[in-house]
Amino acid sequence: MSLTWSAKEHKNMSQTAATGQKRSRNDAGNKVTVVLGAQWGDEGKGKVVDLLATEADYVCRCQGGNNAGHTVVVDGKEYDFHLLPSGIINPKSISLIGNGVVIHLPGLFEEGDKNDKKGLKGWEKRLIISDRAHLVFDFHQVVDGLQETERQAQEGKNIGTTKKGIGPAYSSKASRTGLRVCDLLGDFKDFSMRFKNLVHQYQSMYPALAVDVEDQLKKLKEYAERLRPMVRDGVYYMYEALHGPPKKILVEGANAALLDIDFGTYPFVTSSNCTVGGACTGLGIPPLNIGDVFGVSKAYTTRVGIGAFPTEQLNAVGELLQTRGHEVGVTTGRKRRCGWLDLVIVRYAHMINGFTAIALTKLDILDVLDEIKVGVAYKLNGKRIPHFPANMDVLQKVEVEYETFPGWKTDTSAARKWNDLPAKAQNYIRFIENHIGVPIKWVGVGKSRECMIQMF
Repeated sequence: MSLTWSAKEHKNMSQTAATGQKRSRNDAGNKVTVVLGAQWGDEGKGKVVDLLATEADYVCRCQGGNNAGHTVVVDGKEYDFHLLPSGIINPKSISLIGNGVVIHLPGLFEEGDKNDKKGLKGWEKRLIISDRAHLVFDFHQVVDGLQETERQAQEGKNIGTTKKGIGPAYSSKASRTGLRVCDLLGDFKDFSMRFKNLVHQYQSMYPALAVDVEDQLKKLKEYAERLRPMVRDGVYYMYEALHGPPKKILVEGANAALLDIDFGTYPFVTSSNCTVGGACTGLGIPPLNIGDVFGVSKAYTTRVGIGAFPTEQLNAVGELLQTRGHEVGVTTGRKRRCGWLDLVIVRYAHMINGFTAIALTKLDILDVLDEIKVGVAYKLNGKRIPHFPANMDVLQKVEVEYETFPGWKTDTSAARKWNDLPAKAQNYIRFIENHIGVPIKWVGVGKSRECMIQMF
């Protein structure tokens, strides 16, 4: 990987300067395709990424950590990814973990080794990690749990985090006491001193926090050597990928729009930007290089943890969706809350991300319902509101306006093209498309890769 200007570039620059010629405009470079969640996560992004990754040269993660969970089924084998980009399955593509991701090294290697046993061979040779990515330490995870306990005791409610240390790690990053991959691979004596200072800082806030510092440092030193061959300067690496020969570059967002630290249902959100801006800041990609932005939405809505959920169904419908959809968190094992599709939040996600197209997943879960409802607007005090409320107390009070559709009462799981779907299912899909003003490019009717119907 060249990190300097070539002799040819220097020569061309010198000639241009000497003759006073106008420099040609730089080629913008390769466009990046971004896949993002359009609801509260768990929409099936991994499946869409896996589909696109079969032709991708690079598959990149830009934010979050192992609080994310993507399940991908290939040739009957089910892989669970938390930190590894879903594209790691493709032996011909490079997977990149960007600077915006926070990395728990024990979690990373445990995940890689677990999937290796399932048949994911050579993953370490296909993985590149940005040297600017921050590290999640074991004590961050303990602190995450302590903070949740504290919130419960003080406010009678917690946020419902995954307790993977993501929030505390991003807090360390924001308070400029965090440690990065480049620190770990640099002067280990300096790293050790800074690690001890960080532990001391947390222990002063949480006196019950016990950390075996020497044992942790010993393990981190071992991880550093296993990590070293994978680490690159992420900015240069991305720049060369963007401006080298034509390449297909895919960015896989973790979490989703309604969990974004700025735009989500705060404070019941994650600690990173899981909307399109996170692709730029988390990988060092200029906005000019963002191409297609694909949003992923279930044909209904789910949410893990607590927080407002206007279309939630605390009844037989919610239970049916939860059971038929196997709605259990990949990372936490918690049951997901379920409800009707909420197009207010999908439109809101589109306002922020500018989706070029949508992937609508898990349509087959609705196959047995007599009627299906879709949330199309929110009312407050009897009046429609045009925006998505920032204040969670307000969001708890909204009344949802629904459109009701007759169920198709037909098994769609064997459908492989648009014409295989019953007319009532087609009407449901077209209504969603027209209401949010974004075309639906894929419809998912099952777990595996071949169960994604491509529309155009």
